[in-house]
Amino acid sequence: MPGLTDLSELIAHLEPVLGEGEFVFVTVEGAHYGVHANLEPLGAFEEGEGLTLILERSRAESAGLAFEGVMRCITLSVTSSLEAVGLTAAVASALAEASISANVVAAFHHDHVFVPASQATRALDVLRGLQRA
Repeated sequence: MPGLTDLSELIAHLEPVLGEGEFVFVTVEGAHYGVHANLEPLGAFEEGEGLTLILERSRAESAGLAFEGVMRCITLSVTSSLEAVGLTAAVASALAEASISANVVAAFHHDHVFVPASQATRALDVLRGLQRA
């Protein structure tokens, strides 16, 4: 099934789900993709400053990797197209209005919103409210 592109449909079918576990973003200077694969990162991205990894908090702690902030992941269950316009902005704006930071990672089928662990339940409520609006 192809992903949705219409913003109204995307928001109507948002279906945010708060996943289990706590996650952190770490950076490893001078590293490239594949380094620390043994930590089973949820995601990785190469930047000029180093390799960013999204890891389960416990794995980062076990490896002695420094991080700032602990996140929870909210998955938007709607299947969005990679060419959809406005979904990230709508989600980020709704969370910003509630003073909740959002780090959005778009994958092929779904978007995943990492929010501070202490605000995860409230963020979920905000996103459910966006869907009902």
